[in-house]
Amino acid sequence: MTLSSTDNATKGYVVVPFFATAAVFFLVFSILLVLTGSQILGHYFQPRVLAIVHTLALGWGTMIIFGAAYQLVPVIFEHSLFSPKLAFFSYFILTIGSCLLIYCFWNFRTDWMMILAGSLVCMASYIYFLIIWMTSKKHEKSFEFNLFFMFSAFWLCFTTTVGLLLAINLEHHYISKNHLDILKLHAHAGLAGWFLQLILGAGAKMIPMFVMGKSAKRKALFISVTLINTGLLMFLIHGYRNQIDYRLLICATLILAGVISWGVFIQDCLKNRLRKKIEIPIKHSLLSIGNLFAAFATLPLVLNQESGNWVTLYMVWIFLGWITGIILGMTFKTLPFIIWNIQYKNLNGRANVPMPKELYSHKLLKVQYLLFLGSLSITVIAVVFKLKWLINLSTVLWVLLSVSYLLNVLKVLTHKRKEEYGS
Repeated sequence: MTLSSTDNATKGYVVVPFFATAAVFFLVFSILLVLTGSQILGHYFQPRVLAIVHTLALGWGTMIIFGAAYQLVPVIFEHSLFSPKLAFFSYFILTIGSCLLIYCFWNFRTDWMMILAGSLVCMASYIYFLIIWMTSKKHEKSFEFNLFFMFSAFWLCFTTTVGLLLAINLEHHYISKNHLDILKLHAHAGLAGWFLQLILGAGAKMIPMFVMGKSAKRKALFISVTLINTGLLMFLIHGYRNQIDYRLLICATLILAGVISWGVFIQDCLKNRLRKKIEIPIKHSLLSIGNLFAAFATLPLVLNQESGNWVTLYMVWIFLGWITGIILGMTFKTLPFIIWNIQYKNLNGRANVPMPKELYSHKLLKVQYLLFLGSLSITVIAVVFKLKWLINLSTVLWVLLSVSYLLNVLKVLTHKRKEEYGS
């Protein structure tokens, strides 16, 4: 099975806008980072930092995950996507909601506009949940993968709902609990519930597919999703009823054990793979998992710290090292297949058509990989030692990285088949 060989593949007009828009948001993030500079070392609850975090979480991470999921889920569950028009509508409102929310945070407008933005993002998450559920519900062979996708969709809805309630609270002050305490729960529901489970679920399908590996250890995936959701639920209950303290490391340990269980499945797939050479996109993805473990290692340093460089380092590992790392790699394992499907599917087997990997620039991909390593390494060093001048240097590298990524995405998106293949 490949992303392009199934009759259930989603129409290009549904998924392509997500990838294109996410690439633009990544560039926007890098520009906002340049404008913010060393302010990221301060408290996380400040307008510019909140704008940057939501640019990464919504415009970059969630945007591209929606597009990838709308392409991948029909392939995994062997069923055409439920309501492509509704899927495109979710793109429309997610884009508008993200733009408005980033603008509101940057200028700290806590009025009707922020509430409207949160409502649009919340609506997009509910639509996503409906589409994923309706597409996958009748398939029984991919039970473990279905758990990852459905739990992640649920936690996305939970996260956006809490986010909307927090946005309303900034204007009307109706929540009796400390706003920042609820904000921490909101953030980690999104990280461990939405991003982690979606990425692990998609990775458990895509990595074996692309390295041509397989594993009989599917039980490890069930254990993984069970441990992650147990740990997350314990964290939310304890965090809501009590102060954030070291007892929450027990919850983090359960979630980490879930990631390790997922890793057992992936390691077995890599061990039994037919394609021995590890390509750059897969290197990106595997490196991002290492950054996720680095984030877990940073947790004890941030539990009793409201702000400062360790909190910033934790966010760097999560948003730049892990989420950004895996997106940078998987984009060029998914988007080329989508465009190939649009341009060449009807010619498959009847003409000497290019392979999907020929649709993007391998030189740009190498540059992107090196820039990612350099940007992340310099950012980590700058944050750990509180070197403001080095942070300013790293922001320039993030701009260069986002530009190289955008150019390569545009190269894939603008690919046209030659006249010799017909129209």
